[in-house]
Amino acid sequence: MKFKSALLLPVIALSFLDVKGKDVNILDFGAGRDTSKLSTMAINRAVDACFRSGGGRVIIPNGHYKSGTITLKNNVELFLERGAVLYASTDHRDFPRQQQPAYRSQKDPGGWYALIYAEGASNIGISGFGTIDGQGARQVPRPHPKGAVHEDRDGRPRNILFISCQKISVRDVTMQSSGIWNQHYLDCENLSIDNIRVYNHSNRNNDAIDIDGCRQVVISNSIMDTDDDGITLKSTGAAPCEDVTVTNCIVSSFCAAIKCGTESTGGFKNIVISNCIVKPSACPTEPIFRTPRIGQVGIALEIVDGGVMDGVTVSNIVIQGTECPIYVRLGNRARKHTDTAPEPPRGHMRNVSLSDINVYDAGNYSSSITGIPGSPIENITLSNIRIVNRGGLKQGEYTGDPLKVPELEKEYPAPDRWRNLPSSGLFIRHVKDIGLYGITLRSQSADPRVPVIADDVEQLHISDLRTDRADAEAVQRLNVRAYIQR
Repeated sequence: MKFKSALLLPVIALSFLDVKGKDVNILDFGAGRDTSKLSTMAINRAVDACFRSGGGRVIIPNGHYKSGTITLKNNVELFLERGAVLYASTDHRDFPRQQQPAYRSQKDPGGWYALIYAEGASNIGISGFGTIDGQGARQVPRPHPKGAVHEDRDGRPRNILFISCQKISVRDVTMQSSGIWNQHYLDCENLSIDNIRVYNHSNRNNDAIDIDGCRQVVISNSIMDTDDDGITLKSTGAAPCEDVTVTNCIVSSFCAAIKCGTESTGGFKNIVISNCIVKPSACPTEPIFRTPRIGQVGIALEIVDGGVMDGVTVSNIVIQGTECPIYVRLGNRARKHTDTAPEPPRGHMRNVSLSDINVYDAGNYSSSITGIPGSPIENITLSNIRIVNRGGLKQGEYTGDPLKVPELEKEYPAPDRWRNLPSSGLFIRHVKDIGLYGITLRSQSADPRVPVIADDVEQLHISDLRTDRADAEAVQRLNVRAYIQR
């Protein structure tokens, strides 16, 4: 079945806040327009006054302000006027560790750190055409008394962190230079992100946005450019990432531009990604912590820490210049989401549709759809997809024997673990019921590799496959059961 993206549009940004609420100006509570002054207390007093009056907007007027943790409360919207810049402090003392929330997550260091924070709040928001700047290049890990700590739990503050909140609206703002992930929405519900701009190239783990175990989410009409992953759906705890729409976005990344994964404990259900442009970042600065200056993945769908991915549709996507345009991976890293949780069982991935995808100037990693022995990806369809890779490889610059491509089921899921696969267009392994309909696979320069390789596949359906090879040479089949080609 081909899903028409027109059914998804127009996307209407949801605003949950009462437009008749009271406006509260932070200057009236002692905030200073000079970043030599810390405005944390003044902004939090303004939030508290707005909350106690029944809700409304806390206005950050034109000017430059420095702050530590700001805690939003029910029915309060933080509004940044044009010309307003909210800078994160770089002093650890201005970001007290928050009390550990009831909802547990693999990323939880025992209490979180953030510039703008809320837990269990309802009807909250951030808006306006101002800027949130995390000063990420100056955010350093906190001393850890027990020695080494995982790099994404080392105390660097997020720009935004909302946990177990509902009715959230974030729109129009610019966010940049976070200490770690730029925005993290964890176990939230009824969330609208619209018309935001993100530029995040200041520190490691600089994702643009992380939707983590959230339900009923719309991300739309936004432009994001990041050193790490771009629009990222995760499930680092028991809650699933469910009923999520991503549409009308331009995403540039040196890692995975649009991604479901890596953490997958709670799984993913009913995900729609449409009408997006994906390309590598054009950031001119030196690499941060050796991040390669490539776009590694266009669209990544991953289940590696247990969980189930069920009902994912990706359509109307343009991908320019990435090494691996499409990466679909069922692995078995089996990382626990808390130290006391049982090791997760193997996950499942099924009912996935990718259609109307135009890829050009791609690298030579090759797209891939791979499960693991005994755990195949099930019911996946690719239709009306055109991939043009650079080609020009010589013998020895790629894995020649498809049977020698390692499983790597316990490793971090990323195509740079395999690099140049033995297929030029699509490598399929451990899959049950896959259809390729109207697929074009070509190379800018001669590529000695087979366009499609299928290994341990049950029910392979191919129709209207166009490649640079003769039909008989276009598909290499290894242990394929029930093969139909038209």
